[in-house]
Amino acid sequence: MTTSEPGFALPPGFDPLAEHGRVLESVLTALERVEEQLTEALAFDDAFSQTATRHLAAAGGKRVRPVLTVLASLLGDPGLTTGEVGEVGPQVRQAAVVMELTHLATLYHDDVMDEAPVRRGAPAAHRLWGNSQAILAGDLIFARASRFMSELGPRPVGVQAETFERLVQGQLWETRGPAEDEDPLEHYYRVLGGKTGSLISAAGVLGAFLGGADESAVQVMADYGEKVGLAFQLADDLIDLTSTADELGKTPGTDLRERVPTLSTILVGRAAAGEGPEAEEARRVLALVEGPLDTDEQLAAAVAALTAHPAFAEARVLTRRWAEDAQAALTPLPDSVVKDALAAFADYVVARTA
Repeated sequence: MTTSEPGFALPPGFDPLAEHGRVLESVLTALERVEEQLTEALAFDDAFSQTATRHLAAAGGKRVRPVLTVLASLLGDPGLTTGEVGEVGPQVRQAAVVMELTHLATLYHDDVMDEAPVRRGAPAAHRLWGNSQAILAGDLIFARASRFMSELGPRPVGVQAETFERLVQGQLWETRGPAEDEDPLEHYYRVLGGKTGSLISAAGVLGAFLGGADESAVQVMADYGEKVGLAFQLADDLIDLTSTADELGKTPGTDLRERVPTLSTILVGRAAAGEGPEAEEARRVLALVEGPLDTDEQLAAAVAALTAHPAFAEARVLTRRWAEDAQAALTPLPDSVVKDALAAFADYVVARTA
């Protein structure tokens, strides 16, 4: 990982920044300050409110959304072509904080809905304080994020409002499932676009806009963020089936146990609808996936069968395709270290599943 002082590390996908010292310094300095501001943003007079809302922030995380906000802001820096970029401005840093606050709030709600016991290696908030207080803690974080966004002007407020709407719709679509006449795969992509793509896209849009980039660059970041967001979530779904609890910071196979559709299970379902030996094998896997998963042994058997099926390899290919689409979305941008870093990050997203 690329690091500065102890306290913040960039995801490996941004390693091209290491060759451009001034750009790297500007990014890391901003992100160190964002990390400080994130803690400050969750300061409340009420002791429980502060403890509950800081619970997941203190547990760590990749901070992908703040990183993208800060990096996208440099697209508007006049010194980018020479590598002599300036300091990332306070509005960009504040937007980066809002992006992470919004993400954190969704995790509180997701964990209640999924009944997840662990998040980021720590007990999920609802396990510590119950469902109602976990949901309210998430709501409180949303409220604080909205308050900070209101200080950034009408367009950022509009971006946040639209993103919040899409986040909720994505969760609603996932909860209800596809309509009878709807393709399950297209429905799944729509869910991910709402739940993950929307916020990562917003991070890129706000960074570029508040950093002074022209409108064409803002739109590039909207498209890139949406696509790399889908690739990121698709990759996470694959990792959920192939990693240990220590590596994940949560229980592996959670989506299977909670009956949440993923790309792999959707593709197995498609294969099972056919005829012949391949369809019969797919139906055998589907029986394990859809059968009882109450014990660790049952879950392990379902995970093993699913990851051994060709659908899992196909899911890898489709995940890679979304990352390539994200890279293609960067084409209109002039060549720069920021463009290289964004392209490399899309590679990193899917390399995690290898």
